[in-house]
Amino acid sequence: MKILIDIGHPAHIHYSKNAIKQWQNNGHEIIITSRDRPILNELLDFLKLPYFNRGKGKNTRLGKLIYMIHADLKILQISLKHKPDIYLSFSSAYAAQVAYLLRKPHIAFNDTEHTDKLHLKFTYPFSSIIITPESYQNELGPKQVRFKNIDDGLYLHSNYYKPNLDIRKELEIEENEKYVILRFVSWNAHHDFGQSGLDLHTKRKLIALLKQKYKIFISSEEDLTEEFKKYEINILPHKMHDVLASANIFIGESGTMASESAFLGTAAVYINSLPLMCYLKLEQDEGLLKHFKSSAGVLEYVEELMDKPNLKNESLLRSSIMKKDFIDPTKFLVWFIQEYPKSARIMRKNPEYQLKFM
Repeated sequence: MKILIDIGHPAHIHYSKNAIKQWQNNGHEIIITSRDRPILNELLDFLKLPYFNRGKGKNTRLGKLIYMIHADLKILQISLKHKPDIYLSFSSAYAAQVAYLLRKPHIAFNDTEHTDKLHLKFTYPFSSIIITPESYQNELGPKQVRFKNIDDGLYLHSNYYKPNLDIRKELEIEENEKYVILRFVSWNAHHDFGQSGLDLHTKRKLIALLKQKYKIFISSEEDLTEEFKKYEINILPHKMHDVLASANIFIGESGTMASESAFLGTAAVYINSLPLMCYLKLEQDEGLLKHFKSSAGVLEYVEELMDKPNLKNESLLRSSIMKKDFIDPTKFLVWFIQEYPKSARIMRKNPEYQLKFM
């Protein structure tokens, strides 16, 4: 079987990397198409995953529509040459549209409800199946298949990931020293139009507060200004999960990194005007994450966290409780793609079949 996977975000590489290895071991051929972004290129190269570059995206609405045509044509060209049997993406309109045109199945993953409005126009009509976490808050009709985990489990499940504690040495963290991670986003993604996170005043206040007790690292999608530059983290992209796992607190505008932190047992403070997605809502319900739609209240809450003497151990325990009934979603995905369309019929008839993949 030939499986085409379309990549548009670093998380998509992590979602699929363990399944790719298993598919390859099972004799299947993987074809990867990827947006042209330095961080994607670096991760794919590091993992030794060959890929086809489908070009840079655009930041404006009109630009994104024009790019859709470009990406569709690029993936179509690649598909006509390599003839994939099935397409998998994390709700890529480009992969879905090309699969539909070639009369091939497209399996879409999604865990972000507020993107459904766009996907209902550009992705879902061209998809065969839409796989979502069980906690997904929207009903997407007969194409929807729910699994008992969140997308983070595809790469952070204990079967595949163990935190490397040597990261503390690389960050020059002393044995009893604590640190926090701040994450700022660029607000250029299609779902970020008109949204906001931390204001400049609060960023400054946070740093003044946090440095009393913690070493501070900042990860940013855009170049940092001079006042924040000295806190910028200098780490290879594939080591960021180790950084998040050993941190005491994560504070940031990225839903992906906030969720990863919570999943790994690090208290997360998520600031974003977007509505709370299913996986983040689950983590908030479990006491691992706190969501703020603006900077209001963030400083006061962070002070509360700083006053908790056993914050890290408490977060690790809460994370363990949250994950106790989760399946191994990589095993589930490998089976689902290899056995499609039989797997879809099984899941519609008996959703509990997935418990075989604990």
